[in-house]
Amino acid sequence: MTSALQILIVDDEAPARQRLADLLKANAPIAEASDGRSAVRALQSRAFDLVFLDIQMPELDGLSVVTEVGFAAMPLTVFVTAYDQYAIRAFEANALDYLLKPFSDERFEATLQRVMRRKADDAAGQMQRLFAGFSAHTPVLHRFVVKSSGVTRFIDAAEIDWIEAAGVYVTLHIGSRTILHSGFTLAELEAKLDQRKFVRVHRSAIVQLDRIAHLEPISHGEFAVLLKGGDRLRLSRTYRPKLERLLGQSL
Repeated sequence: MTSALQILIVDDEAPARQRLADLLKANAPIAEASDGRSAVRALQSRAFDLVFLDIQMPELDGLSVVTEVGFAAMPLTVFVTAYDQYAIRAFEANALDYLLKPFSDERFEATLQRVMRRKADDAAGQMQRLFAGFSAHTPVLHRFVVKSSGVTRFIDAAEIDWIEAAGVYVTLHIGSRTILHSGFTLAELEAKLDQRKFVRVHRSAIVQLDRIAHLEPISHGEFAVLLKGGDRLRLSRTYRPKLERLLGQSL
């Protein structure tokens, strides 16, 4: 079921890593990290589809790992912990699921099913957007309407550096400002924005092309995307062909 996924297990306790590895052994290639710093290095140097991430670890905890790597650059993330008080913060960090130790084989299988549904949804959404691109009647979104404290503001799409998925909402990144916008999901925006100027680089990020300063190769055909404003995103294998088509040349 998960044989095509590249998976990282992060936990400072060897028995906990072994437990997850045993459950996954027949399904997928697995890498391991025993601390948060090693996890950050692994996530920045190699492309993973899924990470099982312990929250409470010495020096750098799981939530800090997400902060250092960046929300948009993280693969699908399942937090694994013995402490349920971190659940809300985990989902705020865009966690796909939250496994509370000790968990049963059945609970773990439910998590894997959720992972595969998300992967299938992402693939279906990509195909839908591909066909939507053939329609000449799709209106291009040039302006965002943002309501806050009783005031309605208009933000030109040209001002936006990049857009980040935030559940069913999106976060607009404009210089040092971030604005939560509830009008569209990231998939809906991908179809509505000017396809010549905006490109999706990751399941969690759309970037304005002229904001890209340079790309740094990571591995397995993926790149780090460095923006002129200093933000660091990830170009995944899934979205690399679209950027190449937009550029008219291979990376």
